[in-house]
Amino acid sequence: MLLLFVMATKTAPINNTPVDERSRQLRVAIVVAIKAGNRGHVGSSFSLVEIFRVLYDDILKFDAKNPRWKERDRCILSKGHGCLALYAVLADKGFFPKAELLKFCKPTGILGGHPEYGKVPGVEASTGSLGHGLSIGVGMAINARVEKSNHRVFVVISDGESQEGSMWEAAMCASKHKLENMVVLCDYNKQQSYGTTYEVLDLEPLVDKWRAFGFGVREADGHNVEELRTLLKSAPFEPGKPSIILCHTIKGKGISFVENNLKWHHKTKIEDAEMDKLMAELGEPDWKALMEAWGK
Repeated sequence: MLLLFVMATKTAPINNTPVDERSRQLRVAIVVAIKAGNRGHVGSSFSLVEIFRVLYDDILKFDAKNPRWKERDRCILSKGHGCLALYAVLADKGFFPKAELLKFCKPTGILGGHPEYGKVPGVEASTGSLGHGLSIGVGMAINARVEKSNHRVFVVISDGESQEGSMWEAAMCASKHKLENMVVLCDYNKQQSYGTTYEVLDLEPLVDKWRAFGFGVREADGHNVEELRTLLKSAPFEPGKPSIILCHTIKGKGISFVENNLKWHHKTKIEDAEMDKLMAELGEPDWKALMEAWGK
């Protein structure tokens, strides 16, 4: 399949993969939570939706009623600021009631601006200080081998946090220990808080770097559900190596005026007029009634 993005340039990437009904509903949940909490990372969460959707729909072993089931697969969101995508999927799977999304960043709720282990069912590690999640995942994957467990470890990272030196230390360690039971997914939207990754600290050639660090590497359209599903089901990609999928995504994917718009990296407040525009594009014009229904 031809991936419709612009590589290794300073122009905004393009992705014309349509957003289907399930992905639309998850984005609606994200926007509702941001409105309820009066803050949140919009673009950073939208680029993750299909990644988490496929992981929890088709790949991970888990029990929402028993989040600490010993044989579950571990899934770490290292890119902690994109937590609303994870929360939307966890709520959808029944880890906690959907009404919790209306308490996002409120003293009465469990959902904070970054995932918190021990507080949010389904969250495997407290993350948000970027560059730490991969190291935690390496430790979990080594522990699984020591305990002779068949569960796997999945770590979702971002391209911006790949500028952290700790990421590459963890990558070397994963390669040294031949962690076939670990799969990394990089949300490769090529933007960070104040510019493109090319301008801030260029990562290219990213594919070659991960290969040089001993990973089996694949690339995917990060919004193509079938492509992600097929690749994830084929991991590990190479014998004796950890795997990584560079998921080419769009920051803010799914709403035209949010896509590739760094003003939507993080919002401290969304006015009703903005909500009208957001929800109109997501096909939920009566968003106030929706929020009222979720709170009952």
